[in-house]
Amino acid sequence: MSQNKKMVEAITPINEDFTQWYTDICLKAELVDYSTVKGCMILRPYGYAIWENIMHLLDKRFKETGHENVAMPMFIPESLLQKEKDHVEGFAPEVAWVTMGGSEPLEDRLCVRPTSETLFCDHFAHVLHSYRELPMKYNQWCSVVRWEKTTRPFLRTREFWWQEGHTIHETAEEAIAETEMMLNIYADFCEHQLNIPVIRGKKTDKEKFAGAEATYTIEAMMHDGKALQSGTSHYFGDGFSRAFGVQFSGRDNTLQYPFQTSWGVTTRLIGAIIMTHGDDEGLILPPAIAPYQVVIVPVAAHKPGVLEKAEELRARLSKFVRVKLDDSENSPGWKFAQWEMKGVPLRLEIGPKDIEKDQCVLVRRDNREKTFVSLNDLETAIPELLDTLAAAIFARAQENRENRTWACTTMDEILEHANGENGYIKTMWCGELACEEAMKEKAGLSSRCMPFAQESLSDVCPICGKPAKKMVIWGKAY
Repeated sequence: MSQNKKMVEAITPINEDFTQWYTDICLKAELVDYSTVKGCMILRPYGYAIWENIMHLLDKRFKETGHENVAMPMFIPESLLQKEKDHVEGFAPEVAWVTMGGSEPLEDRLCVRPTSETLFCDHFAHVLHSYRELPMKYNQWCSVVRWEKTTRPFLRTREFWWQEGHTIHETAEEAIAETEMMLNIYADFCEHQLNIPVIRGKKTDKEKFAGAEATYTIEAMMHDGKALQSGTSHYFGDGFSRAFGVQFSGRDNTLQYPFQTSWGVTTRLIGAIIMTHGDDEGLILPPAIAPYQVVIVPVAAHKPGVLEKAEELRARLSKFVRVKLDDSENSPGWKFAQWEMKGVPLRLEIGPKDIEKDQCVLVRRDNREKTFVSLNDLETAIPELLDTLAAAIFARAQENRENRTWACTTMDEILEHANGENGYIKTMWCGELACEEAMKEKAGLSSRCMPFAQESLSDVCPICGKPAKKMVIWGKAY
């Protein structure tokens, strides 16, 4: 029992120091390790397994909607990057440059890709000829580099893993529909596979992607009330196509410019899972992406028949869930704490008395609830418990968001909440950049999005008193 207690105490309590709690989980649940390369992280097998499950589920959705995977170079010539003015200005502070090739200086220095719009546009210009080849709907899984000054595992690192979709279309309407479809795929994935409620909306001009006409976002609230941008989808119009000379022969035999989109999610989603669902004992993983959905812990493993029965169960369960048998020599108490730390959704305990009664004990990770289940019923009981757990952690996150969301109609109300605990503040807004900047300066809040689900809270902007145009959600963000 003392070993179990010591294991649990290894994590800083969530309400004592949220930042340290988060870092403790990243390291002690063996998701990442720090690298000798400053600002970069090593994804350990358990952390990478979570990312693999995310990749597998999203990749399936992308392919079902007609997207194909490609691989682009990791280097971008400076001359290519310079072609889209807003885009290069937006990324300039974060770009890493290669200036030497071997011992020779490069005539045209190379940027290590922070994102790949320019590479895709250069490619599209080579391969697109006719409207008959449209749409081109591509995606790539890769890592990118952005020279962040302050880093934290999963949330901000100089190199991170992601997918970036890039598509071109014959009409603006098709491209806009693509942008919205991909945002909805992200939102649906977050809510149904990661069990994280999100708000769908449009970014303000100040917050939109460099070079985009419109940026759509899903915003998730973390346990501490801060927002995390969890996925974005961008509509570019034909601006990039014009900058890069991407043209096609249209239905009327005239040369036309295609309309472009890009969209992406990153390993930041793992940070979202930790900060939305975790507790003082460690991770709580959504069943859909957990490397192991069930861990089998033999009790009194030294007694005859226990390990054999545990292995028999492992082989049986492996046909319908991802399962791990912990047959190590550590004590059951240590194993319980270890697998709770790693967030495995269900623990199956089996010992001599259970074998006599032809039953086992199933323990839910989120609330420690124990259920005695006949061994004959596992094929139905385990999926039901996993579904129940997924629904419960989603509901808990949704309740946290509801309890930390406030509608305000005056600046005094805004400041009162902004100076209290973290959360979302909903207000009307006149649409002026000056008011958005004033909100940051006076209340320390950034605009998260203009939600698609608009409400009319009042007729005027609480910052300047002018007529209101949109409802905006404001918050502090990671």
